[in-house]
Amino acid sequence: MAHSHSHSSAPDYGPPRRGLAAVLTVVVLAIAAAAIAAMVVLWPDPGKVPKDANPLSGEGVSTVTATVKSIDPFDCNSGGEGPDNTREVVGSCAHVGVEVKGKNATFVLDATRYHAGIDKGEKVKLIRYESDGEPTTYEFLDFQRGFPLTALALIFAVLVVVVARWRGLFALVGIAVTLLALTKFMLPAFLAGESPLVVVVVGSTAIMIAVLYLAHGVSIRTTSALFGTLFGIAMTAGMGVLATGWVNLTGVGSEDDQALIATVPDLHLSGIVAAAMVIAGLGVLNDVTVTQASAVWELRALQPKVRGSSIFASAMRIGRDHIASSVYTLVFAYAGSAMTVLLLITAYQRGLAEMATTEQLAQEIVRTLVGAIGLVLAVPVTTAIAVWLAPKAEEDDFEPAGERQTESKGRRVAVRPREPGDGD
Repeated sequence: MAHSHSHSSAPDYGPPRRGLAAVLTVVVLAIAAAAIAAMVVLWPDPGKVPKDANPLSGEGVSTVTATVKSIDPFDCNSGGEGPDNTREVVGSCAHVGVEVKGKNATFVLDATRYHAGIDKGEKVKLIRYESDGEPTTYEFLDFQRGFPLTALALIFAVLVVVVARWRGLFALVGIAVTLLALTKFMLPAFLAGESPLVVVVVGSTAIMIAVLYLAHGVSIRTTSALFGTLFGIAMTAGMGVLATGWVNLTGVGSEDDQALIATVPDLHLSGIVAAAMVIAGLGVLNDVTVTQASAVWELRALQPKVRGSSIFASAMRIGRDHIASSVYTLVFAYAGSAMTVLLLITAYQRGLAEMATTEQLAQEIVRTLVGAIGLVLAVPVTTAIAVWLAPKAEEDDFEPAGERQTESKGRRVAVRPREPGDGD
């Protein structure tokens, strides 16, 4: 039986569909062009990027790899306070015998490192000191981690491609784009004295445009997620700046921060704190906006004649669940990064309320709260944009927007378009 339907029963919502894809293409290209132009303007001159001398590249100083052959512990009277009033582990040190380029050598491992653990056969990095008329000496630098890190990365990449197929492969390309943007543009621009807020907004915009379309394909649905993501970036950046000033976060919360400001005196460290809030929240923000856009498209495909307000309400019920789980994700992620500080709080028997006001822990708290605020605000905005841009009920071809309709045995059913990676 042939199926027909009246256009008059369809709710009137969203912009006119004719030419919508072309209009959105122009808008996205304009945003991308603006981001690229801003990157060109902000691109740091290599001569303006501060560079400090590598302490391991001085005359007579070099790094070598070695294999541990023997470990001989001895009493070194370790304990109490060391240099700069730092506390030292009470226990034994160790003479460690190693093989360096076919030759035997030894070095002394301090009590802290020995207590942490070192075994025969392990690969280590050593600092070698050479000078005329003096015997060559060695000092422990770190463990060699190149092979296990590479192996884990390869396992991750293979699993992503096997499970997610083409989408997984494009997501890996997106990771590469992100790393390039961070290391070649954002970080050097920070060091060169550019405004961290402007750099992070421009860089994050470029990253999200590339990552979203690579991983999720070019469609109106992806574009709606992009608009919601850009709104979230703007909100997080703005809240980050306000919160950083309000809470008086200077960015100097650890020895690494002090070393950085000593190396780059003109660095806007408080601005870096706000910029870090944006970067840290990008992943979860992207996840939430894509999910909301997809939820709207699925609901619209299943209920093509339902009013947009009903679709919005249904999608927001999904969004509220996602907000709750995503906020937990942010809290757990930042709690893990501040685990050492939290353990010290427990060991020192100092109250969490007291320690929460310290620079180091306050940064993590503000970062979590600002990221969560940007996330929460992005959900209803993304949902509203997706409902506005989703296909109308009378459209027979849903494919440009991510869905299409077909007729089957006299009944109209919603069918997902075939996407790369959905089948062999």
